[in-house]
Amino acid sequence: MRAGINALTVAFVVGVVAGLALTPDGRAWMRNPTLMLGGNAVASPATPAPEPEPVAAPTVVPVAAPASRVVRTPLAERAARGQLRIGVFGDSMADGLYAGLYRDLQGQPNVTVSKFSQVSTGLSRYDFVDIQAKTRRQLDEQPVDVAVILFGTNDAQGIELDGQVHPFGTDSWKAAYARRVDDLVALLRSRDVAVYWVGLPKMKRDSFDGRMALINGVVSGRMRALNVPYIETTALTANDQGGYEAYLPNDSGRRVLMRANDGIHMSMAGYLRLSAPVADRLKRDAGLDRPAAPQAPAG
Repeated sequence: MRAGINALTVAFVVGVVAGLALTPDGRAWMRNPTLMLGGNAVASPATPAPEPEPVAAPTVVPVAAPASRVVRTPLAERAARGQLRIGVFGDSMADGLYAGLYRDLQGQPNVTVSKFSQVSTGLSRYDFVDIQAKTRRQLDEQPVDVAVILFGTNDAQGIELDGQVHPFGTDSWKAAYARRVDDLVALLRSRDVAVYWVGLPKMKRDSFDGRMALINGVVSGRMRALNVPYIETTALTANDQGGYEAYLPNDSGRRVLMRANDGIHMSMAGYLRLSAPVADRLKRDAGLDRPAAPQAPAG
């Protein structure tokens, strides 16, 4: 029995270290462990690690939808009550999405945008930060009407679930990841929170881009099954040929730097590019894009 436990422990530790080496915040944590406790990101090493073999194309494993109450309160009705509280949840990529969304919506009366995201977190490593428990505490302290979610840049690593380690990219990993996505949506819906999930953008390294595409495939499949709006951003952050490019044309056609030096995160212009379709969808669903009804003359 002890040998079996030790074997499982060794497998999990090996999976953890390998997973950390494959993720942007994970590699930083290996150099500075305070990152996983919410510290600041550090620069990537000058010499990149050898790239592993590309991951196969994403295949979504069907997972039964959780037994949760589907949100019945439309956003327009929430906004008509005089207040629309928006929370942005996720990892370091969501930090930037929050900044863009805050700027996009700051002129809307009675609309607030709050940051609930945290660097170096994700849905794979609940032994570091249990997102399910963390989100429950956050909602207890500060209720919201809308949750905008962006996770994934730290999630290309194994998941330990029910005493079993699921290596990244396997069918069992996809099922385990889908279960955590479902659980998070179910928690939010149990508080009558409207959920919007934002997909991961195009990445510079082909191997890392393949991992993020796999995660996007699992998440987008679950959003369709759960009837949750999914905002795709890969095409939005790629060039005309579908490839990575740091400089992309803005609305006026001028080429602007959209990406950070790591080839993963965005510049401020890039985050505004991510947040624009999210803000447009929220305004449309809440009726904020329609002109106010004319006031009847007094007397």
